[in-house]
Amino acid sequence: MSEIRRDPVHDYRPGPLSEAPLEPGERVLARFEPDARRYWSDHAILAVLGAVLVSTALFWLGKPGQVTLAACAVVLGMMARGAYFRSEAFARRWQLTDRRLIGPQGRQVMLLEIAAVRALMGDVQIVTKSGGKHLIRHLKEAAPAITLIERARTARQTLIH
Repeated sequence: MSEIRRDPVHDYRPGPLSEAPLEPGERVLARFEPDARRYWSDHAILAVLGAVLVSTALFWLGKPGQVTLAACAVVLGMMARGAYFRSEAFARRWQLTDRRLIGPQGRQVMLLEIAAVRALMGDVQIVTKSGGKHLIRHLKEAAPAITLIERARTARQTLIH
């Protein structure tokens, strides 16, 4: 008889408890945490885009009388989504150390494994040399985070070589 194993997704713990611990001598250079204003503006943008898409689809289907109700439903739905996931989104943070990026849920990216750091619709996307992708979301500004990560990566390369 086969054994039923617990899916690791059920072990999710938001917040600092889910982060990998620091190694001896490792220094934290910066912490990247979500910004409340940015979180809600991201949801507002998604609500507007969703309302436009639904309205366009309803006009195309010949049901213009349902546009107002559908647009309101999309906006309310995005507001509810934002309220429901807010605590989870704000429990996620990334730490930049002199050796790696430490993320939520045990994620970590060694600085020397980073192939690219770029802004992706205002968030920061980290791409590793193996093709792995990580997203630091809802930052107040992406550019300062990108600069700090690239500077730490360069310092680590200089130290190793």
